[in-house]
Amino acid sequence: MKEINILIVEDESIVAMEIESYIRKLGYAVVDICSNAKDAFTVVSEQKIDIILMDICIKGELDGVETAALIKKSHPHIEIIFLTAHLDDYNVDRAIEINPTAYLSKPFNREELRVFLKIALRRADKEPALCEEHKHHIILDDEFSYDPSSHTLYCCYEIIDLTKKESDLLELLIENKNNVVDFYTLENTIWPDKDTNTNTIRTLVKRLREKLKHKFIKTISARGYRLLVSAN
Repeated sequence: MKEINILIVEDESIVAMEIESYIRKLGYAVVDICSNAKDAFTVVSEQKIDIILMDICIKGELDGVETAALIKKSHPHIEIIFLTAHLDDYNVDRAIEINPTAYLSKPFNREELRVFLKIALRRADKEPALCEEHKHHIILDDEFSYDPSSHTLYCCYEIIDLTKKESDLLELLIENKNNVVDFYTLENTIWPDKDTNTNTIRTLVKRLREKLKHKFIKTISARGYRLLVSAN
């Protein structure tokens, strides 16, 4: 594996050291750890950086999303993975605009981070969007696809791990893509033998949205959800 240089931008030193320890075990090189935008700009200007693991709430005048956006303007090849405790709509919407590799919540899932680091490398290498063994996939966009035969979600042809209920939800939404799936159908399909409520459904949708980089799933007020994808 060619050397991949990673910059960690995180102002909690213990969290930063935990991330550094884990990604070094994966074989990646950690170039530096920064706690603010100014130091991050300096490192990016002086060294070759391939991937940045970026917290949103960092020290200084600029937050992580603003810092990442400025870095992407001058270094568009750098892939951004947000690691943050802030999954509110305001931060998510701003982050989506710069098309990060992932937007993962803290405490981060190590397996998810490992997979999204691989996806970041695929994006950086500009690998072809479609290969022969995956041509039967349902294409959601230029990154995401779904294998209906194995009920598997892929991002850049890396498997995205889903729980059983996340998988059931995605399958239901794909079967009804571009149409509204109402709350009654969701409850009776995913929880057929158990009473549930809208909060349980919202929590499940939130988890799946995170793994889909907050793409595709649209909330239809007081009705349910719709998976928006182009026709295949």
